[in-house]
Amino acid sequence: MIRVELSRIIIDEKRQDQVIVLKEKDGERQIPIVIGFMEASSIKIKISGVDVPRPMTHDLVVQILEALGARLEKVSIDKLINNTFHATLEIKNKDGELKSVDARPSDSIALAVRYKAPIFVSEEVAQKSATSNF
Repeated sequence: MIRVELSRIIIDEKRQDQVIVLKEKDGERQIPIVIGFMEASSIKIKISGVDVPRPMTHDLVVQILEALGARLEKVSIDKLINNTFHATLEIKNKDGELKSVDARPSDSIALAVRYKAPIFVSEEVAQKSATSNF
């Protein structure tokens, strides 16, 4: 698995699909992923430090996990099937057990920025989707 970080969010309010760009932490490859407007906005709001009066969906998920004594440990973007990225959330429950949960990369990254959790991409996904000049 390759450690990546959120490099860029490209939001175009005239389009439904937005783009997030993940950059290899110890390399030059960049991985663009098309996501929805709401998910891009949720990520942007959190990394911009904007306070919202009521919890957004991803904030609610964080509150639920915390109420159950669980926390997000890491995100893995591990599959690319028919041009659709797939991710896995690694969640540690209150007993210290790791549970894997299938998720969309957009939701996974929105949660990762809230937890400051590491994000990884499989080498296979990186080879299929990475670019050096996005």
